[in-house]
Amino acid sequence: MNPKIYEYKDEQNWFIGQYSKTNSSIYYQEEAKKTYGSLERDLRSLFDEGTSLMLTVVKITSAMALVQFILEMINDQQQHTYKASSHKGAILVTEEDRLVLVCLPEGGLTVSEFFGDEKTKPTELGDSILIATRNEGKTKEFSQMFAKLGLKVENLNQYPELPEVEETGLTFEENARLKAETISNLTGKMVLADDSGLQVDILGGLPGVWSARFSGPDATDQKNNAKLLHELAMVFDLKDRSAHFHTTLVVAAPDRESLVVEADWPGYIGMEAKGSNGFGYDPLFIVGESGKTAAELSAQEKNDISHRGQAVKKLMEVFPEWQKAH
Repeated sequence: MNPKIYEYKDEQNWFIGQYSKTNSSIYYQEEAKKTYGSLERDLRSLFDEGTSLMLTVVKITSAMALVQFILEMINDQQQHTYKASSHKGAILVTEEDRLVLVCLPEGGLTVSEFFGDEKTKPTELGDSILIATRNEGKTKEFSQMFAKLGLKVENLNQYPELPEVEETGLTFEENARLKAETISNLTGKMVLADDSGLQVDILGGLPGVWSARFSGPDATDQKNNAKLLHELAMVFDLKDRSAHFHTTLVVAAPDRESLVVEADWPGYIGMEAKGSNGFGYDPLFIVGESGKTAAELSAQEKNDISHRGQAVKKLMEVFPEWQKAH
């Protein structure tokens, strides 16, 4: 029986691995080896005696992605439940409630950097990011994305005492900054806020920043969709119903310059709602030339190509460096 081959591939990372009972063999590009080679050496202690790893790193930008890939092989072959999480620039490997390994960044960390203040408890180790929303659908999307960085995700439903931040900005970035920076200052936490909206070309970019409240103060998804269909009632040709979703993401932390990324997702507004997945305008938004609405896509399909998915991919490229300085 041939040994199982494992592979992980996204736009920034590509790993191929094999669990081996012979000699280990590790292949990196020289520059990547200098930066990430210690991770594989750290993780060797988790392999059963007499086993090793055959690993080819085709390209890499995320230490967390590599650690999760190697842990996946160990868990599959050795029946473990190891998990990786990020903490102050280090990567923690845990199993249930046990901390089993700490992978430190090049140059290490000071004790105060790693443990924070004296009140920090072992159970609090592991970085989290607070998503400035009470929308569980949106939170679920972000949770799946940030799991790749080993970050735990919270949302505002876990902080009922926090005030609602009025979105008084005239641009997506202004609104996202208002939410992220206000809540970060109130909580002392790392906070991500997004301001997303649908922009319909023939409506001059409306509903835009008013997407969530397009139908008025008591807006719901159903009312907003009904109003949009009403506004486009006399536009019969699909090509004249072109639109795009836009998102701006802002990550804020106390005493730090905020991180900003943005992305667009082009498509058209359909004649009727279709699909039961997603939220907001998803049942009306026809994705590109696919003929499918966003609400007819699975969560994974949507995350791969949506405005929010594209923005998070951009965020993943710059977030680790930004986080290191935090």
